[in-house]
Amino acid sequence: MTKQFSLHPDRLFPDAPATKEIARSLYAKVADLPIISPHGHTEPSWFADNAPFGDPSSLFIVPDHYVHRMLYSQGIRLESLGIPTIDGTEVETDKRKIWRIFAENFHLFRGTPSWLWLAHAFTEVFGIKERLTAESADRYYDHISEALQRPEFLPRALFERFNIEVIATTESALDDLRHHRKLSESGWKGRVVSAFRPDAVVDPEYPNFAGNVAELGRITGSDVSSFAGYLAALQNRRQYFKDVAGATSTDHGHATARTENLSDEDAAALYQRVISGAVSPADAETFRGQMLTEMAKMSVADGLVMQIHPGAFRDHNQQIFARYGKDKGADIPKATDYVNNLKPLLDRFGNDPRLTVILFTLDETSYARELAPLAGHYPALRLGPAWWFHDSPEGIRRYREQVTETAGFYNTVGFNDDTRAFLSIPARHDVARRIDCGFLARLVAEHRLEIDDAHELAWELAYNLAKTAYKL
Repeated sequence: MTKQFSLHPDRLFPDAPATKEIARSLYAKVADLPIISPHGHTEPSWFADNAPFGDPSSLFIVPDHYVHRMLYSQGIRLESLGIPTIDGTEVETDKRKIWRIFAENFHLFRGTPSWLWLAHAFTEVFGIKERLTAESADRYYDHISEALQRPEFLPRALFERFNIEVIATTESALDDLRHHRKLSESGWKGRVVSAFRPDAVVDPEYPNFAGNVAELGRITGSDVSSFAGYLAALQNRRQYFKDVAGATSTDHGHATARTENLSDEDAAALYQRVISGAVSPADAETFRGQMLTEMAKMSVADGLVMQIHPGAFRDHNQQIFARYGKDKGADIPKATDYVNNLKPLLDRFGNDPRLTVILFTLDETSYARELAPLAGHYPALRLGPAWWFHDSPEGIRRYREQVTETAGFYNTVGFNDDTRAFLSIPARHDVARRIDCGFLARLVAEHRLEIDDAHELAWELAYNLAKTAYKL
């Protein structure tokens, strides 16, 4: 007899019977709410072209660094998973063979959020009940491959089936946004917006920084030889993202949360040094910090919500980076200072309610010590949800337990999935809704929250806080 997936209706709810019953009642009211996906990394071309997804391996394995980092940790070479290389090393091209490797090792994901997300996609999206194993691998591959050719599995059909109200992609400041433009001209009613990601033109240590800045000048018609012209070019692109792709936010993936508040003269002199090509690490860090403050100034003027995602040691594995490039599962969390690093920006703009800065962290020790007190005081600050390594049942619980007593609920922004894995989006939101309902149920059971207030909060956390914070 084949073993079946069992997605229990009470999964992730508290174990105590009375609390579980409250969680059930809260979840019943929010389970089917539309999905607000205000930050993520899905490809706008999927929705613009509406072409069938290629095959199971290209859909579930190759783009998902959660998957291949776990497999790599167990000695499975990325070449065998079809991960493209940048050094010319040949990789496996037989997609069925790649899928079989994944299936043979699916047990590695037991107890992880990836198991929850994948099990949900297999059962709820594709209707497969038997568990993925070496023995069932080919049946899975054939079933999913056949389904992907049907109209109901095209990207736009899945978008509608998932009940997504709006989804935000993330594009470089240099992107021409052709896919968003095509979407806006298509007549399709699905709402797909972009987020402005300027790292390539504000980080002096980004590959080809000087060339990127020159390209920024070319596409905006700006003279970027001066700091004033460079800032004008960035303002131009921000408006372009708003006009063409409906952008409501920016996204900044700096290594630290450092900000600066330099004089105009010092900032202009620093800019000349960093575009000269001989930039020191100290100047690069100072410039990144100054540019976060400059972006905050622009956001006060144009209304774009800022997201700051610091605290990752990017591409920690040098051999993987050299062979495969960026974003291949080798990013590692590190300690992050917010109180001191954000002070220059907050001294200028922290009290301005026209600015919204959403802070994320990979350093859970900062939740109660720094982030909740900061967001619980400064009108410009909000806390993003548990992010990346902490986007998990336990991670979301820890987040709520550590931030709520100081920041409350309304200084947070609900949930965002921040994913490239499109088919995992319903599962990720479902996990967050279940965990939040369980947290609220415990407060009700302990007589710390009224049940009608808990119902209102469940709706806020599942839907409205994200929609409001991101101006969607």
